[in-house]
Amino acid sequence: MRLTARGKVHALIEPFVIARKTYTEALVVEVRIEANGMIGRGEAAGVDYRGDTPDEMLLQLRDLAKRLDRGEILDRATLARRLPAGGARNAVDCALWDLEAKRSGTTAAARAGVAPLRPIETFVTLGMDTPAAMGAKAARWADRYGALKIKLGDDDDMARLEAIRAAAPVARLIADANQGWTLAQLNDRASRMAALGVELLEQPLPVGRDDELLDYRGAVPLCADETFDDRADLDRVVGRYAFCNIKLDKCGGLTEALALARAARERGLRLMVGCMEGTSLGVAPALLLAQSCEIVDLDCPMQLVRDVDGGFGYQDGWLRPNGPELWG
Repeated sequence: MRLTARGKVHALIEPFVIARKTYTEALVVEVRIEANGMIGRGEAAGVDYRGDTPDEMLLQLRDLAKRLDRGEILDRATLARRLPAGGARNAVDCALWDLEAKRSGTTAAARAGVAPLRPIETFVTLGMDTPAAMGAKAARWADRYGALKIKLGDDDDMARLEAIRAAAPVARLIADANQGWTLAQLNDRASRMAALGVELLEQPLPVGRDDELLDYRGAVPLCADETFDDRADLDRVVGRYAFCNIKLDKCGGLTEALALARAARERGLRLMVGCMEGTSLGVAPALLLAQSCEIVDLDCPMQLVRDVDGGFGYQDGWLRPNGPELWG
């Protein structure tokens, strides 16, 4: 068994702005695992706000590759003991799923018990801009995309939502504050958001202030994102959020994501699946998880100048099951 990893840079069509950062390119690590003449692939971006960068991921992966060169055998259970949750483990875990599918002649979806896959509509994200600019973009998108996700994070947020709703009167809307609000702002804005038909708000408060949400009584359901990674965080989320956003980069791969989804449902949480930046190779494993999620936010390849060969295409915001040449 041989593991190789390399960093890749993918240009974005335009800068992508959220409350804490502006992205101009997608930085990812692609992993290939070869065994008995077959190759499994995985991709991850890491969790940049935790210092889980491509450079840090490559350091972890080089150490793992050396172990394999010395003759160690790697499976997904061993991987969970070797690497912490994060991008490096995600890329390797997904590569192992891909390799297992190729070696067995059975799809990854079937091996995960979620086949047959069905097409899924994703929310399509509008990065932060002026209310007028975001309203104009929503108007251009209204005939193509039925579900819009709105990036928020400052004093113009209600004007943004009002402009977008006016431009896209029948679209489903969710919003993401990326830790940019206070509890006072949340409670002040919640009723107006509900009146605009906003179905969900991600991570309104900064990480570490989740207990303040015990006093939230608004009608818009809240979703944990930056405050939540894997099963170890469920106690922090239950009672404070209605949804949790499961991302393979955060929890460390498809194996943990599937287990996390089961555990979250058992605790009464509703499910959202999201992604960091990257290509369709990184998104493909998350399509398995998306089959059981109410909210799907897997649009990151739509922001790229060029996706990988065999990518989803995203016709009108829909992901359709990919062929095995991409993944799984």
